[in-house]
Amino acid sequence: MEFEIDTLLVTTIVADELQQARSEIAELGPLGALTRSQLRHDARLAAAPDAHTLACRAGCFWCCYFTVEVRPVEVLRIVDFMQHEMPAADRERITAEIHANAAALAKIDEDARLRHNLKCPFLHFGRCSIYSVRPQTCRNYHATNAAGCEQAYKEPDNDDIDPEFAPLVYQSGGAHVDAFSKAMQEAGYDVAAYELNAALSVALNDIAGTREHFQSQGLAFPTIDGIDVSPEFLDSDE
Repeated sequence: MEFEIDTLLVTTIVADELQQARSEIAELGPLGALTRSQLRHDARLAAAPDAHTLACRAGCFWCCYFTVEVRPVEVLRIVDFMQHEMPAADRERITAEIHANAAALAKIDEDARLRHNLKCPFLHFGRCSIYSVRPQTCRNYHATNAAGCEQAYKEPDNDDIDPEFAPLVYQSGGAHVDAFSKAMQEAGYDVAAYELNAALSVALNDIAGTREHFQSQGLAFPTIDGIDVSPEFLDSDE
């Protein structure tokens, strides 16, 4: 699907988020800054002029079987939520599923992973059990026709499926994520993207060690590979 960039929308969001994220990272640390940023993220998506066209609703979860990439700060926020907000039985069930998923995905290459349907460990009875702390990838995944998501689920090898999405929602979310990630990178933190299950499996096996790696501004997950994500909505001189 082709669309034109709304330059005013994108530059306004980038400038505002860069300013606020820089300030909050310095004042609150990366986790506190992410908490604030996620609230703004949701508000910006809801305020997009074409938000009313979205088909995404509670109980629709085709996308919860697609691959998800996360930044280290998001992983630590999810781990904190699991530790402090989840009943022990749910935490144990989800942790076991995370480790099983990570082991299964470790046996296939990246191309196969992108085409492999695998239930998100946080999907429970058709709903996200970490909705308030869900990753940026999940917040930004929106469709105007759920039939396309269903088709992508049923035909994971079909490269001709052209998703229908709301361009201004997409740009609002993408600009926000680019700006927050740039502020984190400027502060010296690891902003590479990692596969959700692999990163969480490493973090849950050594929570203290993962925190130390991240806070010391090294690679958060030295034992697994991350990928550098090129920003889509940042000018080279930002």
